[in-house]
Amino acid sequence: MSLITPFFKDAVFINNEWLAADSGETIDVINPATGEKIGSVPNCGQAETARAIDAAAEAFKSWKATTADHRSNLMLALCDQIAENADALAELLTLEMGKPLNEAKGEVLGGMKYLKFFAEEARRIYGDLIPSPWGDRRLMVTKEPVGVVGAITPWNFPSSMIARKMGAALATGCTMVIKPSELTPFSALAYGVLAEKAGIPAGVINVLTGDAPAIGSEMCDNPKLRKITFTGSTRVGKLLASNAAANMKKISMELGGNAPFIVFEDADIDKAVEGAIASKFRNSGQTCVCANRVYVQAGIYDAFAAKLKDAVEAQLKPGNGMDPDTTQGPLIDERAITKVSEHLEDAVSKGGKLITGGSRAGNVGTFFEPTVVTNANSSMRVATEETFGPLALLFKFDSEAEAIELANATEYGLACYFYTKDLGRAFRVSEALEYGLVGINEGVITTEVAPFGGVKDSGMGNEGSKYGLDDYLNVKYSCFGGLGM
Repeated sequence: MSLITPFFKDAVFINNEWLAADSGETIDVINPATGEKIGSVPNCGQAETARAIDAAAEAFKSWKATTADHRSNLMLALCDQIAENADALAELLTLEMGKPLNEAKGEVLGGMKYLKFFAEEARRIYGDLIPSPWGDRRLMVTKEPVGVVGAITPWNFPSSMIARKMGAALATGCTMVIKPSELTPFSALAYGVLAEKAGIPAGVINVLTGDAPAIGSEMCDNPKLRKITFTGSTRVGKLLASNAAANMKKISMELGGNAPFIVFEDADIDKAVEGAIASKFRNSGQTCVCANRVYVQAGIYDAFAAKLKDAVEAQLKPGNGMDPDTTQGPLIDERAITKVSEHLEDAVSKGGKLITGGSRAGNVGTFFEPTVVTNANSSMRVATEETFGPLALLFKFDSEAEAIELANATEYGLACYFYTKDLGRAFRVSEALEYGLVGINEGVITTEVAPFGGVKDSGMGNEGSKYGLDDYLNVKYSCFGGLGM
């Protein structure tokens, strides 16, 4: 534990103070690779959330008035702290979430890239002068920070999901109250330590752990908090959006997915297999953009299935993320194991053929073998439900039109992928797919310089890129009259 000691905090961070819950109650945090308790965090509720919002609202008065250059420099100082302590932060992340240590470090540094990008974008929040229809008036449009932001983040990327929300918020002049998942709170609390080290003023960043319904309710009801950004399930996102709408708060929602991965007959099969491994099995399949339904055209179906099986067996090794040989960590908890098992059993009972994997792995922890099933059909639960685990079901299709219809047959619209060498097909299919993110001949497409957001039940708004600033800004129009012209 020596590496992580400075960042291992078992208290919440409000107004640059480390505090316990009013009740003194705590929540245990379990390492999913070992089943062992690694620590506990305060079980806060509505009262603590209100105090955190008060602190953020008070800090907002001065933070919004700082120059873009000043905010940018502080954010870059925060980036420096992350870079200097990346190994310790990655170890902390692996202990609480389970992913392999190299993936954890990649996540930590990936989050830093979002912060750095937005630090640079802080200087480029432009307004407009509109040509006036009146000779004696001038029309000016400016952009101002929304105010206090409530950020509710998930367990699967407990560091970078915070960073990309924090980057846009701080760059625009907003302050934050962050509520991480109770399953992975320590990576979030580490941002309090980093903020102190970087010299970010008290109250600008606040981190709360505890009762999700109570914290979320206060965020929705408290008039001092003006925006909620949420990453998580569609069910919870809709509830938050509904409650926030009662007080006309801004919202941005990054919700569930059911990503199709389409391989056409003219694709490079080896590249498609490589992309499927990266998209389906990264983070043990626990990503909102991971391939959930793999559609392969009939002419190459058997060849693709055989190569995917071989690649899975050769490349993926479940194990403790602290082991350098591990390429796939555990699932987050027993509920995740149950869902993967149920989806697999359902698929096999409806005609699916298991060609590799299919069992729980190891004697301790929540590991599941990377699994591939062929002969999938639309009656299976995976066709409509997100598995969030290392289970790949291969569906067969005949025509381009059929592939598009199958891919769009879902209420979700976050990410999708397809492989083809045909330029015309690349444009046709990309335009026909009803998704916010489209990967053409690539299985991993997320970057800080491009927008990340879905359509339909996968949410609203964007994170990352210049477009990620918009949800944290209000547009103000000022008409200057009486100019005597």
